[in-house]
Amino acid sequence: MSRQERSIRTRAAILEAAARLFNEFGYEATTIGVLTERIGLTRGGLYFHFTSKEQLARGVLDEAVTVEGLRPQALKLQEWVDLALLIAYRLPREPILGAAIQLSVDPTARGLFGTRWPDWIALQTEMLAEAKQRGEVLPHIDPATLARLFVGAWTGVQLVTGTLENRTLPDEISSLLDLLLPSVASDAVRTTLDTSPSRAVHLLAQARGSGDTCD
Repeated sequence: MSRQERSIRTRAAILEAAARLFNEFGYEATTIGVLTERIGLTRGGLYFHFTSKEQLARGVLDEAVTVEGLRPQALKLQEWVDLALLIAYRLPREPILGAAIQLSVDPTARGLFGTRWPDWIALQTEMLAEAKQRGEVLPHIDPATLARLFVGAWTGVQLVTGTLENRTLPDEISSLLDLLLPSVASDAVRTTLDTSPSRAVHLLAQARGSGDTCD
């Protein structure tokens, strides 16, 4: 393994360890000392990649907007559905995604770094605008408004689901989509959309097997 490859892997390991700590303790209670102990690095080794806790938090947030697993579909609205399901499946399994939400709802961290919700809204607005141009979305729907409200609803469902027993995030996001889509999608399109909670598993398997994901 080359030095550059080792550096990339070390940086990724540091970010994941920091994300786990942010999830476990919150931003304020997480310390550089605990992080270096957990990952077995000296402070000098850590500072080669990240010079402060603030830079670590920004690094986590920079990884938050991801479309891994998303594949081109015949319907753009199906891609929008797929993105919601994919993130719902990946978030409990990927500490960085969970930490990004943790940082976004933490008042101190949010004040320091902002959030990536505007980026999610912009991404979804673009997807929904294309779906509307294709006639997949009802004429009265404003893509930007729908994107903004859906990001808020998705985040709220995620926060509440974490407090409930016997409920999974993919199941709850699937239910949210089933409730929402009759008010959003044209009739011909709605009946063909797949909102199954298990859909993300198959999409990720296909994408990781072929290396093909949406940019």
